[in-house]
Amino acid sequence: MTPQTRAKDWLGRSELRPTRQRMILAEALIGDGRHRHVTAESLFEQTQHLGEKVSLATVYNTLRAFCDAGLLQEVSVDGTKSYFDTNTHDHPHFFWEEDGKLTDAPADQLRIVQLPQAPEGAEIASVEVVIRLRKKQN
Repeated sequence: MTPQTRAKDWLGRSELRPTRQRMILAEALIGDGRHRHVTAESLFEQTQHLGEKVSLATVYNTLRAFCDAGLLQEVSVDGTKSYFDTNTHDHPHFFWEEDGKLTDAPADQLRIVQLPQAPEGAEIASVEVVIRLRKKQN
């Protein structure tokens, strides 16, 4: 399957029209068929490196649209940095503090036995597990 076909099929899982900018960003995200974690800035840099003309504002808006359509999962590691994950299934993440890299953690090694009761009138919308890592000090 070509990256273009993969991107068009991926966008076809949503109600989003396959505009030129969406196709460029979809190809960069899932064109090779592998899951990845990106920031808006890293995706913008990748498209610039490929010679594509997409503004940073368009990247932000398109990533938001992909999340709203269920194509991406947003993972917030602190109040200022969001990553976008092409794997939308529930799974934990490792955040490497030294280089700011986000990777998948093995879901089969995580056990959440019970969540606290939501306050009256509220329901739990999601649970995100981000395990922050740093290299051991010798």
